Amino acid sequence: MAKIKVITDSACDLPDELVHPLDIGVVSLSIRFGEEEFTDHDLTAKEFWAKCKASKVLPETAAPSPGAYQQAFQSAKDDGYDGIIVITLSAALSATHQAATLGADAFANAIPVSIVDSRAVSMAQGLITLEVAEAARSGKSLDELTALANNLVSRTGVVGTIDTLEHLIKGGRVSGAKALLGSMLSIKPLLELKDGLVTEAGRQRTRSKAIATCAATCAAEGPLRRLAIVHGDAIDVRLAEAALKDVTTEIPIIVADMGSVVGTHGGPGIIAICWIRAE
Repeated sequence: MAKIKVITDSACDLPDELVHPLDIGVVSLSIRFGEEEFTDHDLTAKEFWAKCKASKVLPETAAPSPGAYQQAFQSAKDDGYDGIIVITLSAALSATHQAATLGADAFANAIPVSIVDSRAVSMAQGLITLEVAEAARSGKSLDELTALANNLVSRTGVVGTIDTLEHLIKGGRVSGAKALLGSMLSIKPLLELKDGLVTEAGRQRTRSKAIATCAATCAAEGPLRRLAIVHGDAIDVRLAEAALKDVTTEIPIIVADMGSVVGTHGGPGIIAICWIRAE
């Protein structure tokens, strides 16, 4: 039976209690507040948002180095794995996928490494990773896992709403964000992941309507295989939970805190709904 290591990066926002039982490897991106630099796992969600509020400058993020991936690959080899599959943050959003590919190229003569661009971010990437990791535990081969991952990418979606455009505009991670700025006081922008990029998906007048619209968009994609809500210090996340209570999903919903890297670009108050459609 094949023994395949599943590795992802910290932009997946997977809680530790889901990562550890499946022995998923997580390579950390980094966050910088001026001269202070942290990895994505140095700060809890609570610590990160408190630091954002206290900081005079918005944080910046950076992809892992190819060397960080080489270290993760070597650890997998040392642990007796026969192959490695890496599920990365969307290549359209970050150099993380490129770093993983370069790390794999340098490791080519050791054990096989497959790199899959999730074309997603946050728990959408995380849900793909969970599904692949569970399949790896059942003994599927590296080729089978790669085919599964690519199939999951095509069935994955994300919608969300934000409270502030400041982080997205300064981070340059959303198309058309500046055009929204003039009317930001009277609208709540909706975002979606499309072709690996974060794009505007409409506007609502109130926060509650924005959350309800996101939930309705998700529900229309059902039935679902997996479903998750991920948020950045959002005090009204229960509105999203309530709006999704009747959505059919094969695996119970996950509610998770957004990590530092994705939170840097989304800003406080962001709520995203992530799913994988059932086959």
